[in-house]
Amino acid sequence: MTETSQRPSLYDKHPGYDVHFEACQKRLRVVFNGETLVDTARAQYLYESNHVPVYYFPFDDVRQDLLQATDHSTHCPFKGDAAYWTVKVGDRAAENAVWGYPNPYPETAEIKDYVAFYWDRMDHWFEEDEEVFVHARDPRVRLDILGSSRPVRITVAGQMVAESSRARMLFETGLPPRYYLPKEDVRMELLAPSGRRTDCPYKGTAAYWHLNLGEECFEDLVWSYPAPVAEAARIKDYLCFFDERVEAVSVAGEKMTRPVTKWSPK
Repeated sequence: MTETSQRPSLYDKHPGYDVHFEACQKRLRVVFNGETLVDTARAQYLYESNHVPVYYFPFDDVRQDLLQATDHSTHCPFKGDAAYWTVKVGDRAAENAVWGYPNPYPETAEIKDYVAFYWDRMDHWFEEDEEVFVHARDPRVRLDILGSSRPVRITVAGQMVAESSRARMLFETGLPPRYYLPKEDVRMELLAPSGRRTDCPYKGTAAYWHLNLGEECFEDLVWSYPAPVAEAARIKDYLCFFDERVEAVSVAGEKMTRPVTKWSPK
């Protein structure tokens, strides 16, 4: 990794901006086209303001024989100028899929000699022997799934679409509570599978349903996890509504404040 010159950082204009490493104690592996590109227990979490954590790996622990340096470069006003490598394994290549900061700013000097991989350009990621998805799982994120007898009632366009005293309430760090209901307590005749799928590193792959009320269709309003990760097993096949987009959610007779999130109506 070579030295480069670069523009001044913006730390003086954003004194609260934080970039730092924290040690990851897990064994991590990254696989591309059947080859393990890195297998290490010396990775670091890179925490950066307004970003999800990213795994950074000691460059010495990466299969450098499978990397090809490129001329691509990007600039980060808080880390410096990034250099890139293409991963080439057999007949497949992932262009500019690996990056590092050979000459980081003094404030982030610890990232020198570490590299990171674009998650979606690799085939598989493993923490110990468990495959993980989407992005690095933040050890600061807690997931509590609690059975509750408090009645939950959901209405859309003046109609009751779900009512249950058997909810499993999911509390996830940084997100509003979610109410997962057994299918028997949801008006399934109003739902139609949409075919949409999304991935969550903490829960697994979600499947979605449209809600049809007469001629009005509320697209992808409901989701569930048919095969959740082990930590979220208690919500398997339970259904959840976007509280941001329904008319009302009542818990024990009290109308809940509608959360404002990235899923709220525009």
